[in-house]
Amino acid sequence: MPQLNPGPWFAILVFSWLIFLVIIPTKVMNHTSPNEPTPLNAEKHKTEPWDWPW
Repeated sequence: MPQLNPGPWFAILVFSWLIFLVIIPTKVMNHTSPNEPTPLNAEKHKTEPWDWPW
């Protein structure tokens, strides 16, 4: 019964985890966001009270 032979399946398991843990994260982390976050200003916005009509 060849499906019980762990030889080729173990190699497939090791190589697939190698791809998932080494190659894919480096490719994903190389991408940059098109909209870089801008730092917020230290100034506070002036808020005004809102008069309710009732």
